[in-house]
Amino acid sequence: MEITLEAIISLIGLFVGGGGGAFFMWKYQRKKAKAEAETAEVDAAKELQDMYQQMLADAKADREDRKVQIEELRRERDHYKSDRNELRDRLDEMDKKMRDLQFEVARNGRQIELMRPFICTDLSCKLRQRGTISDIEALKQEQDDPNRKRPNRKRLPELRKPSAMPPGVATADIEPSNEDL
Repeated sequence: MEITLEAIISLIGLFVGGGGGAFFMWKYQRKKAKAEAETAEVDAAKELQDMYQQMLADAKADREDRKVQIEELRRERDHYKSDRNELRDRLDEMDKKMRDLQFEVARNGRQIELMRPFICTDLSCKLRQRGTISDIEALKQEQDDPNRKRPNRKRLPELRKPSAMPPGVATADIEPSNEDL
């Protein structure tokens, strides 16, 4: 029995010794795996922190770029505002000049209408007869023609003598000169 008892004891010692070693080995493996997991977690957190830091740096750089762009756009907007204001001023000036010219044209038209009864279509007479400027030009061309016959013109009832001209219109201004004949 000695052999069997010795064999049993050695077997028990082997299991207990091997089991104790296995137990300690298992604890060691567990600690090692936990430490590796914590290291991996710390590395992942560090990488995440680095990524956030990079994102913050990129965001700051983008913010600075946008500030520069906004400043450029503000300067450009101010430039366009000043150009627009200058163009408005020029437009106002041009509108004023246009109104002045329209007023002057209307005034000249009224003066022409006042002088119309005194426009002579027969440049050789001293009395004024109603006519148009185009009639005068046609008469000038007729007078330049040496073969023309003088028409016998009938005087209109509204004939006026040069002395009956409206105030401010001199007869010398209307009467033809020798060069026109």
